[in-house]
Amino acid sequence: MQAFDLFRILDTVDSTNNYAMVQIHEGMAKHGMAFFARQQTAGKGQHGRTWLAQKDESIALSIIISPGMLGLHEQFFLSAATALTCADFLSKILIPKTAIKWPNDLYINDRKAGGILIENIVKGTEWKYSIIGIGINLNQAKFDPTLPNAVSLRQITGKNFDALELAKQLYVLLMHKIDALANENFDQLLKNYNKLLFRKEEWVKLKKGNVVFEAKITGVSPQGALLAQTGTILQEFNYGEVEWILKPALDTAQRPGI
Repeated sequence: MQAFDLFRILDTVDSTNNYAMVQIHEGMAKHGMAFFARQQTAGKGQHGRTWLAQKDESIALSIIISPGMLGLHEQFFLSAATALTCADFLSKILIPKTAIKWPNDLYINDRKAGGILIENIVKGTEWKYSIIGIGINLNQAKFDPTLPNAVSLRQITGKNFDALELAKQLYVLLMHKIDALANENFDQLLKNYNKLLFRKEEWVKLKKGNVVFEAKITGVSPQGALLAQTGTILQEFNYGEVEWILKPALDTAQRPGI
């Protein structure tokens, strides 16, 4: 199989994750099948949020994998491997200091440059498929004011990027990482993830329900729970249990080259 035999290019789609899900339900899915959209009108973000991609301004990519190399209890390591691959990819195109904001946002200088959404298909005790959705802001000059911490790679570097070419590069890197997971040292994988963890060893504000509280981020557990110190107590927070309360980043980061 050639590297891009399963790589599909879509001109416009509501959501690449939705499109991938249809392929699974129709029995058309294959391990490594990928869908890149030049334009995405209703992409999926965390917590049910919508992530839009104007034409050729972003990487909007979803990849179907058969996670037979992992057990159901190891789902977080797929997430960690994906986030680390995205950080490595950004490093290769000379984007420095990428941090992983738990669970899987990509932050550069306190601004969100991208995000990851993984949807798992489990039947009984069998983990059949995962859809790895990745969105990275490339060429946007400005963002909706309701997204105060968003940033594009163009705003950081002053350069325009080829979305399709970069999506292909990211796809190759990620498939290589995933296919190597069967022999991965998960302790080292977790250590690498925690090394890039956003605001690690810093006091931040989190929100649980209607309560906002301060906590010191200490790491992420092998199960993917956020570890945070509140007072003298170390607590674990599962995905969706808490929200980050972040101040808007400085407006200077909106200008190219900053």
